[in-house]
Amino acid sequence: MYLIDTHCHINAMVKSPFDAPLTTHEIDAAEPIILEAKAHNVSTIINVGTSVIESKNCIALAQRYENCYAAIGIHPNDLTSMWKNDIEELKKLLQKKEDYKIIAIGECGLDKHYPDYDEQRQRDAFKIQIELALEHGLALIVHTRDADDEVLPIIAEYRGQGLKGVIHCFSEGLAFAQKAIELGFVLGIGGTITYPKNQVLREVVKTVGLEHIILETDAPFLPPQEFRGKQNHPKYIALIAEYIAKLVTIDVEIVAEQTTKNALRIFNVRSTL
Repeated sequence: MYLIDTHCHINAMVKSPFDAPLTTHEIDAAEPIILEAKAHNVSTIINVGTSVIESKNCIALAQRYENCYAAIGIHPNDLTSMWKNDIEELKKLLQKKEDYKIIAIGECGLDKHYPDYDEQRQRDAFKIQIELALEHGLALIVHTRDADDEVLPIIAEYRGQGLKGVIHCFSEGLAFAQKAIELGFVLGIGGTITYPKNQVLREVVKTVGLEHIILETDAPFLPPQEFRGKQNHPKYIALIAEYIAKLVTIDVEIVAEQTTKNALRIFNVRSTL
């Protein structure tokens, strides 16, 4: 069985301060995490950036570990007044995307959860990162929180241009899911599907089918129900796959095979895995 954690933050698992470059010791500390995940059939991990420094940390992990890849982007909550300079830094990294094993742009998007958000800044930065994904033929990893009505119309502006990607940590309803799928996106399903009150997400997964989902942990955040309150881990992809298998009453190997196939297609990494 071969599983992929399509959204992880090992960089956040091995250090405390945010926006600090990984030290050599911290990069070394990622090895047992990666090996433990592999022991649970999680053979590939995509670490996802949320700022310039954290994007560089994801690249550092990808450079060190053969089965790690990097996504680079600016999270909507991490946009500062200097965000345009940060985009220029991302462009410099993309000049070496093959060497740096960059396979996606993100996570980026809209987040209206906190009261001090700058909506125009978020929208502008989101569009520029969409355009970077298109320019470089990369997948887009979309973060959306309390912004359902705004995210998909922005994505729809690029309809027909070959944009593809994932709605990360999917938490919306069926109508949103179907529209996202129509626009070329898959749904990122993680440990939240195991939460007792998340019946809506379970119904979405059962309705849209395995061909439209990929698996992710968002580690160290949002662990499965039995580990709530503890640090999440990429090895828990196996638990998520098993949960989905029971939910839709099929063998876990089928879940693994289809979600892995979906991830390989979205992130276009067949030749390197």
